[in-house]
Amino acid sequence: MATSVRRKMANRFREIVSGSPDGRPDWVKLIAAGSGPGLFGPDSAVWQVHGCIATLVGGVRALLLQATHPAALTGVSEHSRYESDPLGRLAGTARWLTITTFGSTEAIAKEAARVNAMHQKVSGSFQSMIGEETNYRASDPRYLLWVHCAFTDSFLTSHLAYGYPIAKGADEYVREWSQSAIGLGLKAAPQSVPELKSTMESFLREDLGARPQTEEVVKFILKPPLGKGALVFYKVLVNGAIYTLTPEQRNILGLKKVSGVWHWACSKVLQLLSWVLGAESPSQEVARERIARG
Repeated sequence: MATSVRRKMANRFREIVSGSPDGRPDWVKLIAAGSGPGLFGPDSAVWQVHGCIATLVGGVRALLLQATHPAALTGVSEHSRYESDPLGRLAGTARWLTITTFGSTEAIAKEAARVNAMHQKVSGSFQSMIGEETNYRASDPRYLLWVHCAFTDSFLTSHLAYGYPIAKGADEYVREWSQSAIGLGLKAAPQSVPELKSTMESFLREDLGARPQTEEVVKFILKPPLGKGALVFYKVLVNGAIYTLTPEQRNILGLKKVSGVWHWACSKVLQLLSWVLGAESPSQEVARERIARG
């Protein structure tokens, strides 16, 4: 009975995140293709962080953090399918992150080309923090830098906040993950935690702020159209993510500080999900099989 319940929970969760009940959507075949360890490999800090259950908190945190940037917020509002197909958007983001982490160099190059083609269609204008109408493109270096830093900071912060170690250290994770941005056109990403923090502070001073769409997008992130059971777990994860945001970030998003009880509850949910899903994801298993063949 316990095994059956565990399997059903695992299948439902993987369907929400990846679009496939077994956690192996069609694009997982890309991870199996090619040879070699890819950009990182099993002993890397990136594998350790992105293979950890805390990425669930990091992913939600990254969505919230990206919404503090007017260009990113406008891009989501005007070009994203977050309202019509939120699970599809989540699966698309999971696809890029997973292939770039666990895929071969050939698979990573193909995935980067797919994302770059999508970026070419995303452009528009937004009002800057000083009131100027500013054009943006998803492929702009400053925009790419913000998205990269929001992802990096969110996954690293969440991983450490919930007590998971990084054998090679946080600096090594930042340095390694900077390679993921090269294929998307970002040549100069932060190489250490101090550099990442400095870059984030420069964005806070020069770029970040609330806009009329902020409340709507944040409200959607806080309560997406999931089933009642999934929403119970999601509410814990999203409050666990809010717990890790800085006061300045929460102020921009219009969020209040959450109790440490949410941090405790989130850690327990992560432990439960880790038991349900197992030590490694199907993507990691496929990647190890590919590397062993090579």
